[in-house]
Amino acid sequence: MRRIMEKAALSQRLRTFIGAVVLTLLVSIYPLLVMGFAVRTLPGASKAAELAFYVVAGLLWVLPAGAIISWIARGRRAD
Repeated sequence: MRRIMEKAALSQRLRTFIGAVVLTLLVSIYPLLVMGFAVRTLPGASKAAELAFYVVAGLLWVLPAGAIISWIARGRRAD
């Protein structure tokens, strides 16, 4: 069973490549989605509400990025 799992596992090089592509897409697409959401929902909002929105939105991308980086590193620990 262990041999099957070892063959099914991604190589570290492939895992890093996939992670880099997904991170690049995340960093490219997430700001566009946040800006689109802000343009539709924040007009007329107070400056404090805008500040709170952009602080939260500016930090929120760290969660999926951290998960992707953790997934990449998990392959290194298995080697």
